[in-house]
Amino acid sequence: MDFSLTKSQKEIVKAAWAFAKGEFDKEQILELSRNQEFPIDILQKAGDLGFIGIHFPESYEGGGMGLLENILVAEAFCRKDSTLGSALMFTGYAAECLIRSADDERRNKILPRVTAGEMILTGAFQEPGRGYELSRMQTSAVQRNGDWVINGTKTFVPFGTSAGSYVVLCATEAEHGDGLTSLFLVEADRKGVHASDAGEKLGGRLMPFADVNFDDVVVPPDNLIGKPGDGNAILAAFLCENRIQIAGMALGTAQGAFDRAMDYVKQREQFGRKLAQFQITRHKLADMAAKIETARYLTYYAAWSFDNGKPEARLASMAKLTATRAAAEVCDEAIQLLGGYGYTTEYEVEHFFRDAKQAQIFQGGPSVLKDIIADEIIGKLK
Repeated sequence: MDFSLTKSQKEIVKAAWAFAKGEFDKEQILELSRNQEFPIDILQKAGDLGFIGIHFPESYEGGGMGLLENILVAEAFCRKDSTLGSALMFTGYAAECLIRSADDERRNKILPRVTAGEMILTGAFQEPGRGYELSRMQTSAVQRNGDWVINGTKTFVPFGTSAGSYVVLCATEAEHGDGLTSLFLVEADRKGVHASDAGEKLGGRLMPFADVNFDDVVVPPDNLIGKPGDGNAILAAFLCENRIQIAGMALGTAQGAFDRAMDYVKQREQFGRKLAQFQITRHKLADMAAKIETARYLTYYAAWSFDNGKPEARLASMAKLTATRAAAEVCDEAIQLLGGYGYTTEYEVEHFFRDAKQAQIFQGGPSVLKDIIADEIIGKLK
């Protein structure tokens, strides 16, 4: 088995890193984070260079590459800055649902604008008080005069106040909670769509979350993604893919914190010696590097399997569980190595730490992922 990247993949990493070094300004990011503002100009530059939607089909202005290439970009971006890197990679959140299941008119209308950085697309799946119980939707879509009418509230919607369109999961039976769901494309400017900021959060501050209300929102029949009742199946495929994407972002976050800790211990002296010369520091760095490398191989393997037609919820969950845990632990250790400096914004590891926690929670925390893994490895009991 060949674990090395191809020449093309190495060039992608090099280009993504060069872009991040040139465009990710630390002071600007800190200021934007304080105000929870997203830099649209950087998104458009990333779109112009093909980093957004690198794994979308070329027929929709994407890069025509695989999930692994998408992971490599996410890792490079988040290594430079976890906050801006993860935000950029989420500007096409749920686009994969359109790629796999929407009609050509919807794809041509939305996807080229997303890849160009001209519009943010997001998914509206969770509901207040229900977490990841996606089969028990209260948001409903009922047919009326040939159209669909949507009512309900979604929460924790990334970029909910600035997205141009939403992919919305709805119950499509009169009796809610029967498990029959469908996905709809809902444009943000439709009458009855109301988004409100969900408030400040610990990490990921360039990607504000929102609550989105749908009050008698009418959408045409062609805005149905797939067929009625296909919602859970389409979403399951997307969650598998997105969890691997989040693993890639967490991997970059861990590496970025490690880089900064390494730079510090090589320069800082104590008792006439560099911190990097003390055995306790060396062993901490060794543990951190081992965790990152373990997460890297598992994440790359999960992406490779997905690209080769072998998507596995178990493997995707393992990748996210391992990579986000590594990010949280490496970032925590990086703060310890920097001491008081690790707690300040100047040295950056504190916001890597905060972003690692968001990656660990979003799209299923450790307990959710462990349940998915356990279900597959145990199987049905007689």
